Amino acid sequence: MTEPTTRTATAPPTDGGPAGAPGGHGPVARIAARTARFTRRRRRPLAAVWVLLILVTGYGATQLADALSGGGWYVTGSDSAAAAQRVTKGFEGRGKSSLTLVVRDTRHERGDPAFETRVRGVVDRVTRDRGLDVSGSYGWTTLTGDRARGAFLGEDGRTALVRLGSRLDDGTARRVLPDIQQELSDTYEPRGLRVSLVSQAALWGEVNHLSERGLVRAELITLPLIALVLLLLFRSVAAALASLLVGVTSVAFTLGLLALLARHTELSVFVQNAATMLGLGVGVDYSLFVIMRFKDELRAEGPDPCADAVERAVARTLRTSGETVVASGVTIVAAMSTLFLVDLNVIWSMALGAVVVVAFSILTSVLLLPVLLHLLGPRIEWGTLGRRRAAGTPARPSRWATVSRAVMRRPVVFLGVSLVAMGVLAVPSLKLETFTPDARVVPTGAAVREGYDTAKDQFGVGSAAPVQVVVESRTPLWERPPADTARLTELHDELADLPGAARVDSVVAPLRQADPSRPFALLAPRAATALPADMRGAVRHFVAADGRTLVMEVVGKDTAASESVRDLLDSVRTAAAGLSADGWTVHVGGETAEGVDANEVITDSLLPVIGTMLAVIYLLLLITFRSVLLPLEAILMNLVSMAATYGVLVLVFQDGWGSGLLGFDTSGYLTNFVPVLLVTLLFSLSTDYEVFLLSRIREDYVATGDATGSVARGMAATAPLISGAAVLMVAVFTAFAFAGILPIQQIGIGMAVAIALDATVIRLLVVPASMRLMTRWNWWMPGRKSPVETRR
Repeated sequence: MTEPTTRTATAPPTDGGPAGAPGGHGPVARIAARTARFTRRRRRPLAAVWVLLILVTGYGATQLADALSGGGWYVTGSDSAAAAQRVTKGFEGRGKSSLTLVVRDTRHERGDPAFETRVRGVVDRVTRDRGLDVSGSYGWTTLTGDRARGAFLGEDGRTALVRLGSRLDDGTARRVLPDIQQELSDTYEPRGLRVSLVSQAALWGEVNHLSERGLVRAELITLPLIALVLLLLFRSVAAALASLLVGVTSVAFTLGLLALLARHTELSVFVQNAATMLGLGVGVDYSLFVIMRFKDELRAEGPDPCADAVERAVARTLRTSGETVVASGVTIVAAMSTLFLVDLNVIWSMALGAVVVVAFSILTSVLLLPVLLHLLGPRIEWGTLGRRRAAGTPARPSRWATVSRAVMRRPVVFLGVSLVAMGVLAVPSLKLETFTPDARVVPTGAAVREGYDTAKDQFGVGSAAPVQVVVESRTPLWERPPADTARLTELHDELADLPGAARVDSVVAPLRQADPSRPFALLAPRAATALPADMRGAVRHFVAADGRTLVMEVVGKDTAASESVRDLLDSVRTAAAGLSADGWTVHVGGETAEGVDANEVITDSLLPVIGTMLAVIYLLLLITFRSVLLPLEAILMNLVSMAATYGVLVLVFQDGWGSGLLGFDTSGYLTNFVPVLLVTLLFSLSTDYEVFLLSRIREDYVATGDATGSVARGMAATAPLISGAAVLMVAVFTAFAFAGILPIQQIGIGMAVAIALDATVIRLLVVPASMRLMTRWNWWMPGRKSPVETRR
């Protein structure tokens, strides 16, 4: 990772190598020298290209939000995906996009003529909306009988519900629904009418808008905060602005490329926030390493460095910090790429965003940042805060070395206390629960959330997300023998009697009441025309126009993510399997089924992802440190830190500890992609810091043979920069947590906690204590001499 110590440093090392070290003759040194020479000679044209790329990709980035998908949760080939596909055509009140219109009159109630007039006015306005392109409706305004209409009137007598089918595809619906919803709210709220469009497309359209606004808020918070931290670290305005520019460039390039990709493939809405959050953290981190090293190398060239001296400083910076950045970035990219093993678009999208933004962070730090360093040269110190240490001035004794020596004097005590503390934090992780996001990811003030809550309160908790049983027949239902259709009615009754089922909404009961002997014969075209108007509406809503597909909706007694409704889903699938055996094709879908199928894919992929990632990280660390035991030690530390992080997330987001004070919503579970995403991110970033620290310790150990002193000196050399980088990361992740929606809050808090624990407990206490206990075994490699023996 760094060059050997061959001459006295004139400035303290910042990344595992001494400032002012000679250029070297290896391939890395040659590449660094050529890059430094090229970026010096072409610095102005390259700077112009840089600015042009930022403008182009920045414009493209503004188009990303409208191209993102709220989907990505359906598992390819799953039962829930098949059910969702089957109900998009041929049904009244269902379509490519299915919506529920919820209208609540705060001034009038049922029985008042004004209530009827006002609600019908809203429904007529919505169904005629050209932007919504409604294909049909079914509900309170389309029915006439009191009993039939009563099913679509809330318990308060003020809330009416209408099912709508739209010809809009999901992507288009997601883009237009937020604006339509805003227009409805602006029009009817002053009149005392609360109007909400509730659907998956409406939910994710609102999530898109909230993500955009949250991203702006996060950036308004994060950028000044990053600038302040950088000023404190660099002690110069020019260096801080240069570092910030690298982070912004990485994000702009990434979002611009993702906007292009999103026009050709489905990308999840969460990719924008995740890529920006990670890009600002990693991009600024990498530039921090490079610029800090460049300042030290430039100081080693003397008080008034010329252009050639600047080139030499850039070359040595690229050979040391540049190599560290590339190695770190490759590690993160390799670790995050293991997420592509999860066959779920939402995970795949976020993995793509992470890989792209880290790759751009690497390229920007080692290819574009040198251009800026050549342009600035000694002016990198412009706007210096406080007194700058002159070249040749010895550094003051480090507090970090003092802390390390104190820990290593009592390694068993510090290691034991640290592990016990982390274990206590990890205990709540044993009850971690995950599920797919629902309307609760949206704040309570949003219209779509209000409509969801109103439907839940007025029509039953499970009415907002019933379990759908889609039954298909090779021939129209009215042509099947009575013995076959009798099994269908038996399934209806079996579903209604299941534990946890509140009711079953379907056309089976009214058809059987009209003709107990041959209820499905009433679906034949001639017989159907003789049915009462309300029953004809129900038939068109629950039976496809060709008569071959029937839908039964099992309404549970709890929310879609609850354990009782998941148990109900298992029972429904068991009951439906019996009908499939009788020659019918049955698919079970709905929000709960979709979530269970997605969770199953993530759970099944978790061990392969973690196993592959650990193998990759172990191999990289084995090659880097030429040690068998140090990589194992690093992996064990990361596992402990990960368990503690999960424990904190469970306490905050499942149990609600401090959530009210922090302003976070609690849903009783973590978003299902958060744990698997966090484990790859944490291992990536922690390994980054591990490589940075241990490389410096190993270099000192090779040079001195002092197993204990090398740890203290390595800590003294790298801890300030690692701590500064950790502060930046924590600031970025925390800002996004407080400005984002629920899944982003969970990721942001999780990463902030993980980085804070890693930079304090792990790096300051566990690493020096464990290395003191292992002494020379730290560097053991079978069949290879120890570094000290090699030096001799």
